[in-house]
Amino acid sequence: MKIIVTLAFIGILGALFSAGVLMLRRPKGDKPANEEQEAGGPHKGKATMANALAIRVAISIALFLFILFSSYMGWIHPTGVPLTH
Repeated sequence: MKIIVTLAFIGILGALFSAGVLMLRRPKGDKPANEEQEAGGPHKGKATMANALAIRVAISIALFLFILFSSYMGWIHPTGVPLTH
């Protein structure tokens, strides 16, 4: 259980890091964003950044659903924070 959650968090962080790198890196010949929109469609870097962010969202939703399913199946138990000392 801990391994699956850890791997999912690593995947989420990896996709987020990948999107950040793609957002900051731009080929030398690229035009600024406002000129690019006038000249044509979206460029490849933005599309791959959007894909990386979509993968991050998909992994996050899958992790959330897996935790809910694990709780339903009894594989994990909520411990909560004690309200009294």
